[in-house]
Amino acid sequence: MLDARRPIVIATRGSALALAQANAVAAQCRAAFPQLVFELKIIKTTGDKLQTAALAKPGPGLPKGLFTKELEVALIKGRADLAVHSLKDLPTELPAGLKLGAVGKRADARDVLIYRDGQFFAELATRPTDEWVPGQAELRGFSPQIRLADLPAGAVVATSSTRRQAQLLAQRPDLRMIEMRGNVPTRLEKLATRAQMDATLLAWAGISRLNFRITPEGRLVGDAVPDGLLAVVLETDEMLPCVGQAAVGIEIREDDGRIEAICARLNHYNTQQAVTAERAFLRAMGGGCQSPVAAYAEVQGDRLRLRAVSFLGTARRGEATRPLPEAVALGEALAAELKA
Repeated sequence: MLDARRPIVIATRGSALALAQANAVAAQCRAAFPQLVFELKIIKTTGDKLQTAALAKPGPGLPKGLFTKELEVALIKGRADLAVHSLKDLPTELPAGLKLGAVGKRADARDVLIYRDGQFFAELATRPTDEWVPGQAELRGFSPQIRLADLPAGAVVATSSTRRQAQLLAQRPDLRMIEMRGNVPTRLEKLATRAQMDATLLAWAGISRLNFRITPEGRLVGDAVPDGLLAVVLETDEMLPCVGQAAVGIEIREDDGRIEAICARLNHYNTQQAVTAERAFLRAMGGGCQSPVAAYAEVQGDRLRLRAVSFLGTARRGEATRPLPEAVALGEALAAELKA
């Protein structure tokens, strides 16, 4: 029996994307359990602090778990009842006493290529100077609806994801990679104002949750989107997503039946099975969320299809299918095949 007298605390990071996800989960909870009180608790993680400090001085990728540790401490100490994560940030091995209680329905898991509009930037010099940053008019851009193959030789793509870097270079070894961190609006502002980069890649799910969209003409628009940016969604055959991408995970205490009852109403079974296969693959590969591997599972009828690529050593690709309930075995079997 759920006790309506005690508020249920939902822990989240403070970024705009994390808050959007946590508010969506809270709205689901309130709709399913109108008699209960749900409160958000914003917690700044070590990863948030290190990422902010690294903005002016790019360096190696952040270690795993830095975006989840403080939220997990709040769970263990009873200061929170649920922790909402972007599932791609949640390590496959969780602290003792915690578990993945539910997985929300997955959004579009594809990546988006974002770059400057060549015509827009060429015309900046004709506009009032208070409408653009000095130097912007000299930045190069490209035509709408280009693909990765259309980027000019030597183009610079800004991304801190080893998974994206490896797949980009496998297709276009002539491209140059540079590191870029920060929240989504920060990354877009850098792209719109800095000559050091020509394009970047972001998750379409995260962009959508911030209420950004791509117009039919290919423009990226939204309240925090700088003018003059174009975007195109990349198919998964072109850029395989990272493990758990576009899914929201809800972490809880293992022995908390009260919260388990809530999670049962929040869980999306097909998404749960898909990400279970992906996470089993990543765990068996011995990698973390910063590893140069990608895996994406899709439900096809009563079966689960898993595609994966690994750049741990020799580049290997593979795919396999199994009945839907055999998600863990599917992920482990494909990992064994790629490691063989």
